[in-house]
Amino acid sequence: MANLNRNIDPRRHAWLMTDERIDADLPAVLRALPPGAGVVFRHRSLPRGERHRLFLRIRRLAQARRLRISAAGGLPGAPGHGGRDALTYPVHDRSQAVAAVRAGAAWLFVSPIYATRSHPGARPLGVSRALAMTNGLAASRVALGGMTATRWLRLRRYGFEGWAAIDGLVTTMQSGPKPKAALAPPDHADLSRSC
Repeated sequence: MANLNRNIDPRRHAWLMTDERIDADLPAVLRALPPGAGVVFRHRSLPRGERHRLFLRIRRLAQARRLRISAAGGLPGAPGHGGRDALTYPVHDRSQAVAAVRAGAAWLFVSPIYATRSHPGARPLGVSRALAMTNGLAASRVALGGMTATRWLRLRRYGFEGWAAIDGLVTTMQSGPKPKAALAPPDHADLSRSC
Protein backbone atom coordinates (compact mmCIF):
# COMPACT_ATOMS: atom_id res chain seq x y z
CA MET A 1 0.00 0.00 0.00
CA ALA A 2 1.28 3.48 -0.86
CA ASN A 3 2.36 5.82 1.92
CA LEU A 4 0.02 8.80 1.54
CA ASN A 5 2.05 10.83 4.06
CA ARG A 6 5.18 10.65 1.93
CA ASN A 7 4.84 14.16 0.47
CA ILE A 8 3.24 15.88 3.47
CA ASP A 9 5.31 18.32 5.52
CA PRO A 10 3.64 18.30 8.96
CA ARG A 11 5.29 21.61 9.85
CA ARG A 12 2.87 23.38 7.48
CA HIS A 13 0.01 22.11 9.66
CA ALA A 14 1.68 22.90 13.01
CA TRP A 15 0.66 25.49 15.59
CA LEU A 16 3.26 26.57 18.13
CA MET A 17 1.80 27.26 21.57
CA THR A 18 4.09 29.92 23.04
CA ASP A 19 5.33 29.30 26.54
CA GLU A 20 7.79 30.90 28.94
CA ARG A 21 9.91 27.72 28.75
CA ILE A 22 10.93 28.59 25.18
CA ASP A 23 11.37 32.37 25.45
CA ALA A 24 15.06 32.39 24.56
CA ASP A 25 14.55 30.60 21.25
CA LEU A 26 11.03 31.71 20.38
CA PRO A 27 12.10 33.86 17.40
CA ALA A 28 14.30 31.05 16.03
CA VAL A 29 11.49 28.52 16.36
CA LEU A 30 9.08 30.85 14.57
CA ARG A 31 11.62 31.38 11.76
CA ALA A 32 11.84 27.61 11.34
CA LEU A 33 8.08 27.26 10.75
CA PRO A 34 7.05 27.38 7.09
CA PRO A 35 4.35 29.71 5.76
CA GLY A 36 0.88 28.40 6.59
CA ALA A 37 1.81 27.16 10.06
CA GLY A 38 0.45 29.01 13.08
CA VAL A 39 1.28 30.39 16.48
CA VAL A 40 -0.94 30.84 19.54
CA PHE A 41 0.55 33.60 21.67
CA ARG A 42 -0.03 33.00 25.40
CA HIS A 43 2.53 34.32 27.94
CA ARG A 44 -0.26 35.30 30.35
CA SER A 45 2.08 35.42 33.35
CA LEU A 46 4.00 38.43 32.02
CA PRO A 47 3.15 41.95 33.20
CA ARG A 48 0.77 43.62 30.77
CA GLY A 49 3.27 46.01 29.13
CA GLU A 50 5.98 43.37 28.77
CA ARG A 51 3.48 40.88 27.35
CA HIS A 52 2.24 43.42 24.80
CA ARG A 53 5.79 44.30 23.67
CA LEU A 54 6.65 40.60 23.24
CA PHE A 55 3.39 40.05 21.36
CA LEU A 56 4.19 42.89 18.93
CA ARG A 57 7.60 41.33 18.17
CA ILE A 58 6.08 37.87 17.69
CA ARG A 59 3.24 39.25 15.55
CA ARG A 60 5.68 41.10 13.25
CA LEU A 61 7.74 37.93 12.82
CA ALA A 62 4.63 35.79 12.25
CA GLN A 63 3.29 38.20 9.63
CA ALA A 64 6.66 38.34 7.85
CA ARG A 65 6.74 34.51 7.78
CA ARG A 66 3.06 34.33 6.68
CA LEU A 67 2.10 32.38 9.80
CA ARG A 68 -1.41 32.34 11.23
CA ILE A 69 -1.57 33.95 14.67
CA SER A 70 -4.05 34.11 17.52
CA ALA A 71 -3.63 35.48 21.03
CA ALA A 72 -4.97 34.20 24.32
CA GLY A 73 -6.30 36.87 26.62
CA GLY A 74 -7.33 39.32 23.91
CA LEU A 75 -4.59 41.44 22.42
CA PRO A 76 -5.29 44.06 19.75
CA GLY A 77 -4.06 43.13 16.30
CA ALA A 78 -4.71 39.38 16.40
CA PRO A 79 -7.79 37.19 16.63
CA GLY A 80 -8.34 35.54 19.98
CA HIS A 81 -7.67 32.05 21.33
CA GLY A 82 -10.90 31.35 23.20
CA GLY A 83 -13.76 33.76 23.84
CA ARG A 84 -16.14 35.53 21.48
CA ASP A 85 -15.07 35.85 17.83
CA ALA A 86 -11.95 33.74 18.41
CA LEU A 87 -10.01 32.22 15.52
CA THR A 88 -8.79 29.35 17.69
CA TYR A 89 -10.48 27.79 20.70
CA PRO A 90 -9.32 25.24 23.29
CA VAL A 91 -11.83 22.41 23.77
CA HIS A 92 -11.78 19.56 26.29
CA ASP A 93 -15.35 18.26 25.98
CA ARG A 94 -18.38 18.36 23.69
CA SER A 95 -20.02 21.38 25.37
CA GLN A 96 -16.85 23.46 24.92
CA ALA A 97 -16.62 22.35 21.29
CA VAL A 98 -20.20 23.41 20.59
CA ALA A 99 -19.65 26.73 22.41
CA ALA A 100 -16.50 27.33 20.36
CA VAL A 101 -18.33 26.85 17.06
CA ARG A 102 -21.16 29.11 18.25
CA ALA A 103 -18.55 31.75 19.12
CA GLY A 104 -17.23 31.58 15.55
CA ALA A 105 -13.99 29.64 16.04
CA ALA A 106 -12.44 28.28 12.86
CA TRP A 107 -9.96 25.97 14.64
CA LEU A 108 -10.83 23.70 17.59
CA PHE A 109 -7.74 22.82 19.65
CA VAL A 110 -8.85 19.42 20.98
CA SER A 111 -6.89 18.37 24.04
CA PRO A 112 -5.27 16.49 25.54
CA ILE A 113 -5.13 13.80 22.86
CA TYR A 114 -2.15 12.13 24.56
CA ALA A 115 -0.49 12.56 27.97
CA THR A 116 1.32 15.88 28.11
CA ARG A 117 4.01 17.47 30.24
CA SER A 118 2.07 20.76 30.27
CA HIS A 119 -0.83 19.17 32.17
CA PRO A 120 0.56 16.27 34.21
CA GLY A 121 -2.12 13.94 35.49
CA ALA A 122 -4.76 15.07 32.98
CA ARG A 123 -6.56 12.09 31.48
CA PRO A 124 -5.85 11.92 27.72
CA LEU A 125 -8.91 11.90 25.47
CA GLY A 126 -7.56 9.46 22.92
CA VAL A 127 -8.62 9.55 19.29
CA SER A 128 -12.14 8.08 19.67
CA ARG A 129 -13.26 10.53 22.38
CA ALA A 130 -11.68 13.48 20.57
CA LEU A 131 -13.56 12.61 17.38
CA ALA A 132 -16.85 12.05 19.20
CA MET A 133 -16.76 15.42 20.92
CA THR A 134 -16.13 17.30 17.65
CA ASN A 135 -18.20 15.16 15.29
CA GLY A 136 -20.44 17.15 12.96
CA LEU A 137 -19.11 20.57 13.96
CA ALA A 138 -18.24 23.11 11.29
CA ALA A 139 -14.67 23.88 12.37
CA SER A 140 -11.24 22.43 11.74
CA ARG A 141 -9.75 20.09 14.34
CA VAL A 142 -6.27 20.65 15.74
CA ALA A 143 -4.78 17.87 17.89
CA LEU A 144 -3.08 19.14 21.06
CA GLY A 145 -1.46 17.35 23.96
CA GLY A 146 1.59 15.12 23.61
CA MET A 147 1.71 15.80 19.89
CA THR A 148 4.62 15.26 17.54
CA ALA A 149 4.82 15.44 13.76
CA THR A 150 4.76 11.66 13.51
CA ARG A 151 1.67 11.39 15.72
CA TRP A 152 -0.14 14.01 13.62
CA LEU A 153 0.66 12.13 10.43
CA ARG A 154 -1.09 9.13 11.98
CA LEU A 155 -4.07 11.21 13.16
CA ARG A 156 -4.73 13.26 10.04
CA ARG A 157 -6.65 10.44 8.39
CA TYR A 158 -9.27 10.90 11.13
CA GLY A 159 -9.88 14.51 10.16
CA PHE A 160 -7.34 16.42 12.24
CA GLU A 161 -6.26 19.24 9.96
CA GLY A 162 -3.49 20.44 12.22
CA TRP A 163 -1.52 19.78 15.37
CA ALA A 164 -0.27 22.04 18.13
CA ALA A 165 2.61 21.66 20.55
CA ILE A 166 5.29 23.22 22.67
CA ASP A 167 7.56 20.26 23.31
CA GLY A 168 6.66 18.58 20.00
CA LEU A 169 8.20 21.56 18.17
CA VAL A 170 10.88 22.47 20.69
CA THR A 171 13.07 19.99 22.51
CA THR A 172 14.60 21.14 25.78
CA MET A 173 18.23 20.15 26.07
CA GLN A 174 19.18 18.26 29.24
CA SER A 175 22.27 20.35 29.89
CA GLY A 176 20.53 23.64 30.49
CA PRO A 177 17.47 25.83 30.07
CA LYS A 178 18.23 26.77 26.48
CA PRO A 179 15.99 24.87 24.03
CA LYS A 180 16.87 23.90 20.48
CA ALA A 181 14.53 23.73 17.51
CA ALA A 182 13.37 20.26 16.58
CA LEU A 183 11.63 21.05 13.33
CA ALA A 184 13.17 18.61 10.89
CA PRO A 185 10.55 16.69 8.91
CA PRO A 186 9.88 13.30 10.54
CA ASP A 187 11.05 9.93 9.37
CA HIS A 188 8.18 8.53 7.31
CA ALA A 189 9.33 4.91 7.50
CA ASP A 190 7.03 3.78 10.31
CA LEU A 191 3.74 5.57 9.62
CA SER A 192 1.64 2.63 8.49
CA ARG A 193 0.87 1.54 12.06
CA SER A 194 -2.35 2.80 13.58
CA CYS A 195 -2.49 5.18 16.54
